[in-house]
Parts: sequence; structure tokens; C-alpha cells
Amino acid sequence: MELREYAERILFATSLEEKLQRTAEVTDERPGSAFVTPVTPGRPKELQFKATGEARDSFPGTKNLEQASERGKLLHFFANHELLATELMALVLLRFPDAPAAFRKGVFQTLKDEQEHTQLYLDRMKDCGIHFGELPVSGYFWRSVSVMENPMDYVSSLCLTFEQANLDFARHFAKGFAMVGDAATAKLLEKIYRDEIGHVAYGLKWFRRWKNPSESDWEAFCRQLKFPLSPQRAKGFSLNVAGRRAAGLDPEFIAQLDVFSQSKGRTPNVFVFNPFAEARIAHGKSFNPTKHQAQLARDLANLPQFLCRQDDIVLVHEKPSVEFLSGIKQAGFALPEFVGLESRANLASRKLGRLRPWAWGPDSVELLEPIFANLTGEQRTAGGSFNPDIAQLYSKAWSAALLKQVLIGRAALPRSPNQEAAQQRRPTGDDWLCKENEVGVPVHSLAAALAAIATIRQRGHHKIVIKESLGLAGSNAMRLFEPEILETHRRWIANAVANQQQLVAEPWLERVLDFSVQLEMSDEGLKLCGYTGLINDARGQFQANVALPGHQKKIPANLIALFPEPPDIAQRLHALFADIFEMLEAELRRVHFSGPLSLDAFAYRAADGKIRLKPIVEINPRYTMGRVTVELMKHVAPGSRGEFRLVGLKQVVAGGYADFPAYIQELSRRRPIQLKGEPSPRISEGAFCLNDPARAQVCLAVFHVSHAAGDFVSLADLMASSSSQRA
Repeated sequence: MELREYAERILFATSLEEKLQRTAEVTDERPGSAFVTPVTPGRPKELQFKATGEARDSFPGTKNLEQASERGKLLHFFANHELLATELMALVLLRFPDAPAAFRKGVFQTLKDEQEHTQLYLDRMKDCGIHFGELPVSGYFWRSVSVMENPMDYVSSLCLTFEQANLDFARHFAKGFAMVGDAATAKLLEKIYRDEIGHVAYGLKWFRRWKNPSESDWEAFCRQLKFPLSPQRAKGFSLNVAGRRAAGLDPEFIAQLDVFSQSKGRTPNVFVFNPFAEARIAHGKSFNPTKHQAQLARDLANLPQFLCRQDDIVLVHEKPSVEFLSGIKQAGFALPEFVGLESRANLASRKLGRLRPWAWGPDSVELLEPIFANLTGEQRTAGGSFNPDIAQLYSKAWSAALLKQVLIGRAALPRSPNQEAAQQRRPTGDDWLCKENEVGVPVHSLAAALAAIATIRQRGHHKIVIKESLGLAGSNAMRLFEPEILETHRRWIANAVANQQQLVAEPWLERVLDFSVQLEMSDEGLKLCGYTGLINDARGQFQANVALPGHQKKIPANLIALFPEPPDIAQRLHALFADIFEMLEAELRRVHFSGPLSLDAFAYRAADGKIRLKPIVEINPRYTMGRVTVELMKHVAPGSRGEFRLVGLKQVVAGGYADFPAYIQELSRRRPIQLKGEPSPRISEGAFCLNDPARAQVCLAVFHVSHAAGDFVSLADLMASSSSQRA
């Protein structure tokens, strides 16, 4: 029989008997002309593909495999996959008659294996009481591979993608069938596993022969696959490294595949780290970050990977290294898809969910403009994500006004019945709260600033801080601790107002404890995500966040402990923040804000020695390091606490380390990650970095987990102890 005739029979036959009828020998003397790909292969009526867009049948998996019917359903999926492979190989022989004779012979041999596999599955299904065709069958494989334009497309999409994935699936399900006592099916899957090693090796041989020799196997593979196919389809639940090595795949390819991620169907959201949104709102396009600031942003560009789900997309300048991502995966974190910022326009061809920048501002609108039209929800224009009213939320003057409304009973905002009820049940006596005259005062001129300073000092607050209402956290502020107004102070204020910057003047309060509240606003309302301790330096710049067990709902215990009275302080604090959240939600709805935000607050020691609370220092309508901490804590074992800290290169060098990799190597040795719990282990203790230490130049983000019941040694303490030991 001629190979062409054999392939035609398999591709167009409408009975299983014809499709699975094997022949020992064929000749390939008349390959003929290239066939046009049919819309679907010939099939019996009961095995025709379900329509595209129909509800997807749930994959049976290994659950309930002790039941024969469930085993039969799983085998039904497998049999369809093998039949599809048979049909696609027949198509290859008809589509590419001019391909090398040795290649065509190899396809013929593999095709016969697929026929055998299909028949073996049919026999096992029959024993389980399932008839082939009584369940719907998918044509995804056909639609994905049949569009191939050359043999290179075939070996990339079928041999190195779907058959490579079967190296994982065959071994995984063989174990599942063996566990429920179905030794016959387990043995069948082991045979298929061994055959798949040969099939992948065959595809790899031709792939390497045809690829650009200047490209690595991995680079050529990624470039050859056409969306929606991606390397994500080339692996199963867990990566079978041994099988891939046996097939001849090189270590770099295997390592890259292990950390690769792309959605297999769920519409991904798009994340990007843009920490300069507030500065852009304040200064427009004239704002240019310093060299240090720009490098810090590059160092931390991958942080949104800890905010998103698997299959989501993170835009980065440079994808983190395989070694770094492998370590993160081993710690129990799913990996997103990383897309280069310069390649973001390519996302315009894909269906996307929501855009989730670190902060909405003019910069994020410009950055994401090319992909707005591809969003599936209502967020299809920039105006739906950012507007001048949302810009106002970044203002420290706005936060001060909100705090003032809290302290005077929120008289300036419409009151809901819930707020009225809360007011009636609130206990009397609020000496633990800050005073109205300690709230920041907005000023727009040098004269107004000098007048505000004089007024604040007349009230007994001699230390004062003046901040630009908009600006980078911890910067664009000036402290006035001297008894007189210096010329440098006047010049700073005059320059700021000349640049159209609103200022806020407020007393300098002696902070005792900082904390933040992480929130999320959606159509359903304002949701509490968690409370985190906040550690800032003397200038107010962020250093670390700490999250304790129960942080999702509980106000930090060390905050409550600062107030020996009133005895019901915990209840009062919760009632206060419930009121603030309700007021804040009304304001967010008014400006159509949706997304993450945080509220910074602190306890301070007043002049009379009492501890008081300033419940609103500023509102950050964006992601924060505190929110990253809250998301990281979802991977922490119950009973443990976590500390997120930014570590600068100067600190590392001062601690006696040559660079970031040396520091992380020592930290990992002293605090190795320990996982606890089943079936999804979580981190019970240990420390690890959150950005790539091999590429970071000025800043490293580190997360440290420790048992709450034991002594918690912070990262700062670790560095100090290492420095003293080395000295």
C-alpha cells in the first residue's frame, strides 16, 4: 500500500475500524501533491468534535478512580487524544509530501504506535463499562496542530508540546491507577510513557536539524509555537525531568520549561510595577526619577508576581533568571507569565481580563494604552481606570481632610443609617485619639505656610514637618526642628509653591508604632485584606512590613497593648476603623475608584506622655509593600509570622558581604525554608529573596518567616548579628 493511500484512509475514514487498521509495510513512491487541511477529520457521528465555545467538560483527574466508571471517563479522554494524534500524523503525511523520506518514515512508525495506543485504551474502557463516543470529545488538539505550515511546526506543536506533556501525564496517572489496584491500566500507561520518550526524541532530532543553529533549543521552541500554543502546554502537573533527559532534551531547556507559565484558557490579568505614578501626577511629564530611583524600580519590577494568580501576566524590563524562579517555585509559589515591556504591544492580539498596575496614574495609562481595547470587561478605556478625581486620592491634603471629618463626627459627608447606628453605640471618651489641631493643614503660599507654622507652635508643637501634598513616599518633605525659620526653609517652601505644589503643614509627632491597613475596592464594596506592622526610617521612608497570625482581621496586638485604658480599647479600635472604612467606601464610589489601597496610621506619644492614635496618616490608592506582605502570608503556615523588608546594597556591604548573592547565600544557610502541612505545604520558617539577587543592583526584597510562639529574629537583627560575627 502506498503511504499516501494509507494516510488518506486514516484521515477521512468514518469508522474506527478503518482508522485503527494497521499495516506492516508501505511504499512511498507516489506521495502526490500537498493536501489542503480539512476543517475536521472524518469520524463516526458519535466522535465528532463538540462545537467550539461549548461548555468544557471537567477533566476527571485521579479523584474517585476506585470507581470503574470514573476510570472509564478518564480513559475516554486519553483515547480521544491518541486518536487525534493518529489523525494529525496522517495529515502531516498528506500536507508535506516533499518532506525528507526518513522523516516521513518516522511519522509512519509513530502513527502506528498511536493506533495501538488508541486500541489499548478502547479495550480498557470496555472493561470499565464505557463506550467510546458516549461522552463529548474535544477537537482542541486538531485545531491547534492542523494549522501547521511546515514539518517544523508539526514537530514543535505535536512532538515537543503535546507528546512531551504526556511524559508527565502518563507517569502521573499510572501511579493513580496503581494506587486503586488497576494494575492493567497502570501497565498500559507505563508502556505509553516509554513510547512517548521515543516520540519526543524523534521530534527533537528533526527539530534540531531544522532550527536556526544560532538559537538554543528553548529559544527556537518558543519562537516556533504559535498562540494559543505555548510551552505551558508541554508539561503536566509536575515536571518529569528523567523522561525528558531520556528523550534528549538539554538541562537548559528543561529548566526553562519548569519555570515557564502562560494561561491555558483563563483570561489573564496584566500587572506592572510603576512606583512613580504619584510623582507623575504631581509633576507631569517633567518628572524624571533619579538614577537610583530608576534602578530601584527595575530591581523590584517582578514584585507583582506575588500579587497575581498563576496564568496572569507581569510586564517586566527583563524576565527573572531561571535559577531565581526555580527557587520561588520550590517555595510553593505559582509562577505568572512574564512579558517584556518592549513586547507589550503583542498582547493586543490576546483576550485579557483586567489591568492591574501598581498604581493608576498618567504613566500607567500611557504604558497600558496599547492593550485597553482587548479587555473583556468594562475597563476598556483609560477613563474607566484613572481620572482627576482618582488623582485627588493621592493627596496628603485629602487624607488630612478625611481624618478631620473622622474627628469631628464626619459632619461633612452624607450619613448612612449604619453610620448613625454606629455613632449611637460608640462608647464615650476618646482621649486615646489624636486631636483635631494635630491634623495637617493645607497651604498654597509662603505666607500661608509661615502662618500655619506659627499657629501650630502656639499650640505647643515646636517640631513641625511640611510635606508636598503629592510626592514619593518619604521624600519631598522638610522638618522644622529649629526654633526659628531658616532661610533654607523659606526657600524650600517658596520653590515648592512656585512649582504649583500644594503643601501640608502638621506637628511632628513622636511615633511609637506604625501600621497599615490593606484594602481592596470593588463593585461589591470595600474589603479588608489585613493589618500589617509598618517600619519606616527617620525620614518616613519604607523599610519593612510585619504580619502576625490573624492579621487578616485582627488589629495588631502590639498596638492594642499600647493603650492600658480604656479596657475595651480593642472594641473601640475596630469600631473606629469600621466607621473609617464606611466613609472611605462612600468616597471611593463617588470617584469610581476600583482596586487596591492602603491606609497608613500610627500611635504616638503626646506631650503629656499619653499614647494616642492617628488613624489616618495618608491613604495610598495603589498597591503597597504591605499588600505584598498580606499576599505572601497566604503561603505561610498557620501560627507563623512574616517580615517583608527592603535591603539596600550599602546595608549588605556594611554587613560584611561582597554583594547580594553572597548575602542571600548566607541568609539561606542560616534560615533555610521549611515547609509544613498537607496536601499543599506552606512555609513555616525561613528566609528568601523576592527579586533576583543576581540582577539586583541597589535593592533586594526579602521575606522572612518565623514561628510566632518563638523568638522572632528580624532580618535587621540577622544582618546586625552577621556583621558583628564577621568583625
